[in-house]
Amino acid sequence: MMQQAVITTVIMLMLAMIGSPVQAQEPSALIQYTNVAQQSVSETLTVYGQVWADPDAVLTVSLPHSGLITRLTVRLGQRVKRGDTLFELATSPAAHMQYLQARSAVDYSQRELNRLQRLLQEQLAVNSQVDVARKALQDARASLQALEAQKQNKTAETVSAPTDGIITQLAVNQGDRVQADTAALSIATGNRLIALLGVEPEDIRFLKPGTPVLVKSVFVQGYQAESHLREIHAMVNPATHLVDALVPIPENRTDHLVLGSRLIAEIRLKTHTGMVVPRNSVLQDQQGSYVFRVVGGTAQRVAVTTGLESDQWTEITSGLQLDEAVVSAGNYELKDGMLVREGK
Repeated sequence: MMQQAVITTVIMLMLAMIGSPVQAQEPSALIQYTNVAQQSVSETLTVYGQVWADPDAVLTVSLPHSGLITRLTVRLGQRVKRGDTLFELATSPAAHMQYLQARSAVDYSQRELNRLQRLLQEQLAVNSQVDVARKALQDARASLQALEAQKQNKTAETVSAPTDGIITQLAVNQGDRVQADTAALSIATGNRLIALLGVEPEDIRFLKPGTPVLVKSVFVQGYQAESHLREIHAMVNPATHLVDALVPIPENRTDHLVLGSRLIAEIRLKTHTGMVVPRNSVLQDQQGSYVFRVVGGTAQRVAVTTGLESDQWTEITSGLQLDEAVVSAGNYELKDGMLVREGK
């Protein structure tokens, strides 16, 4: 009987424990938060473009006379040093013949002047004849010097780079017969680069020279440079159907940039002071934009009105006060009134 009583007591205790309600601990969410800050915010116009050589720093190498390109030693985009061979040019027979004729004209004019001077001493010529002969010699020498400056006295010559730079245009090929004053190639000198941007025609009215610009590289991660608009063209580029705008890139920020590479530029149109929060703090649903504010260890949903945005922050124009704590990470799982705890 006593054993049966003990068993009955144990069963009753177990039933009592199973039947008694266990108070559940209220769940909390792991979050990170930050305070509402105040800073300068800018209304920006995002445009795209390319790295290119500054047009004011490009030298064009022209051919001094007609001839044949017998050897071409550079390629488009190649870096060259001052004095490096660009190409070899064989003077055309016609150009060299012109030089020989000019040299013969000098010899003839000199002999004619000498003859008339002797006749003048014998009183068989007059001073005016000698003056005409002296003038003819001066003209012949000037013509000869001009042809020598064009190097038509040489049957072949080597054309060298006048400065350090990059070959940006190449208009000749090995074996080409070219005429005098032909622009053979262009060299972009030094580290003077620009961002050649394309702007929609309807946005031109917002821009003016001197407007601040933040230039970012598509290919060089983390690259950005502060600059300004230098030129805004007054016609649509027929190739891009956009208006070209030029932004100089600071010389100390040209490292690792390659001509022709893509850029993103943020043109800052207007600047004012506003309250900002991390961009991840702002959520949206059918009711509009909202954030979670941290008050007494709980998350409170707050409807907000947003203004300008960047890739890192969002401006808050109403709904929050300066220095209030808002959830910046872990807010996607929150509900209004949920307990929160801060984590790393």
